[in-house]
Amino acid sequence: MRYDSKHKQQTRTKVLKEAAETIRSRGPEGIAVAGVMAKAGLTHGGFYAHFKSRDDLVAAAVDQMFEDSRTRLPRAAGEENPAAALGNYIDRYLSPAHRDTRSAGCPLPFLSADMPRIGGAARERFSAGTAEIMSAFTDLLTRLGHGDPGAGASSMLAELVGALALARAEPDPARSDVILAHSRAALKRRFSLESQI
Repeated sequence: MRYDSKHKQQTRTKVLKEAAETIRSRGPEGIAVAGVMAKAGLTHGGFYAHFKSRDDLVAAAVDQMFEDSRTRLPRAAGEENPAAALGNYIDRYLSPAHRDTRSAGCPLPFLSADMPRIGGAARERFSAGTAEIMSAFTDLLTRLGHGDPGAGASSMLAELVGALALARAEPDPARSDVILAHSRAALKRRFSLESQI
């Protein structure tokens, strides 16, 4: 039976979402083609209709992870001013809800440690996704008149990802909450967001 292009795209998206979930729970090395296809309700034989190889699947799944988190990027759209956009993003990013999720959220804490070992197209997609986040931060910091918005964006992203990763690693919930709260306050103070919201 032949399927139209819309059905093929829906099937591909379903496989990518399953692959992204597997990466979040087991890392890129934990992806097994047969397992991902089975979770998507498909047979292993249909894999090559969508992907050239397992590496192609991993790279496309990295794209999917960034796509899934794209709507959460800080934007100074509508009535929201740049300070409010960044402040709200920091609050959401460094929240207990984001820390506790294992099936969604920013791909950077999930992928950062694995990318040097993966390389290839997946690492290039990771780099492109990271650059998009940095660009959003740089744009907002430029609009706020920050002296060096590129360096500020890099520093902000590093602290967000690092704080979230440490909070997830901390077994004591109270200490984990403190890590998140301290970084939220430090970032807002460093970028003068509290006084401009």
